Amino acid sequence: MTPVVHKTLPDFEAPATGGVKFSPAAYRGHAVVLYFYPKDATPGCTTEAMQFRDHHQDFLAAGAVVFGVSRDNLMSHEKFKQALELPFELIADTEEKLCHMFGVVKNKIMYGKKVKGIERSTFLIDADGVMRAEWRGIKVAGHVEEILQAVQALKQKS
Repeated sequence: MTPVVHKTLPDFEAPATGGVKFSPAAYRGHAVVLYFYPKDATPGCTTEAMQFRDHHQDFLAAGAVVFGVSRDNLMSHEKFKQALELPFELIADTEEKLCHMFGVVKNKIMYGKKVKGIERSTFLIDADGVMRAEWRGIKVAGHVEEILQAVQALKQKS
């Protein structure tokens, strides 16, 4: 985890599954966990989504809402969400606006070619809409538990 300079997020609106329009202002009063992942239905992303799913009640008990974000479209997200029975929404960032806002688009080498990809990253935003922590380039194993501990610590401070 990297503590960040406490900055208030600009307001924006992004389409999510379930007909939800995500915006930081709409979730004032709740901590928000935004986790960015490369692609629906791939092994690492599936594991990460299932771990967030399995800890979802713990996040809610700590006063936080969880949103996954990738460049996949809403149709792909709805299928992914349904297949894994995810209790949280997925934001479709097809134009990479959020990905660029949060600086998670990185050049990667895949099969010897340079490609643009999403660096697996998570951001914790407090109930006032201020970013409190970020995790970049993370490994899936143990990550969700670490985020949950940070959310619980944030709740204790408030």
